[in-house]
Amino acid sequence: MKEQLSQENIEALITYRFQRAKETLAEIPYLKKEGYYNTAINRLYYACYYAAVALLIKHNINPSTHAGVKQMLGIHFVAPGLLSRELGRNFSLLFERRHSSDYDDFAYSSEKEINELLPKAIAFIDAIKLLISE
Repeated sequence: MKEQLSQENIEALITYRFQRAKETLAEIPYLKKEGYYNTAINRLYYACYYAAVALLIKHNINPSTHAGVKQMLGIHFVAPGLLSRELGRNFSLLFERRHSSDYDDFAYSSEKEINELLPKAIAFIDAIKLLISE
């Protein structure tokens, strides 16, 4: 059985998760500069994942898997139009690219891919920030 958190602890957890999103996003320029493109893909996804989890926690939605986070985000925020379909697709794309770069043999990301995905991740996190602050 999961322990019930106080409202104060819930707020602290939301803040912590969103802070992790920002810190993880800040790793990308270093990783890109050093040529760690697969790791940069991983961190782009996780930055968005941490932000998404913060939003779900705020709304008392607690999926236990990454796929569950993606699904709950779609059901509760993309489908009703609180997040755009484009942002939902961007999160799904990062989810897929992270999985591929972490687990597939001979999967190589590029600087070009990082350059294309970084603005999408930033837009996703910015939109989540607005929803959290509402």
